[in-house]
Amino acid sequence: MEEAESLKLSNQICFPIYSLSKEVVNQYRPFLDQLDLTYPQYLVMLVLWESDGVTVGNIGDKLALDTGTLTPLLKRLEAKEMIHRKRSAEDERIVLISLSEKGKNMKDLACKIPNQMKQKFDLTDEEILSLKQIIYKILNSKTSK
Repeated sequence: MEEAESLKLSNQICFPIYSLSKEVVNQYRPFLDQLDLTYPQYLVMLVLWESDGVTVGNIGDKLALDTGTLTPLLKRLEAKEMIHRKRSAEDERIVLISLSEKGKNMKDLACKIPNQMKQKFDLTDEEILSLKQIIYKILNSKTSK
């Protein structure tokens, strides 16, 4: 491919991925609005619904977010009374995050979202699996180089 051709937007791998990411978040919005959650807050809640009572560092590792990004997000979830933040008694540098009753009770409503999203995108289970495999292959390639 000649150099000028390689710089065309239509030849970039990044642009369709970027556009897809924005579109997916936009499609989640109506469902998350019902829960009074932003998309990043939803991701934190997913981590907590899977494993309640984890550290900020654990959440950051799972979501690939640093504490500077997570701290304000967690403070907003705490202000909404969805989580509790508590410093570890053994090491005050460690902050433990756990679900409040309100946060626990949201799980039942949130359980409907994955299927609603699947219907919105009209994808088969096989297509979803294939897409996820490609995405994880790209994400994992950064660590293997």
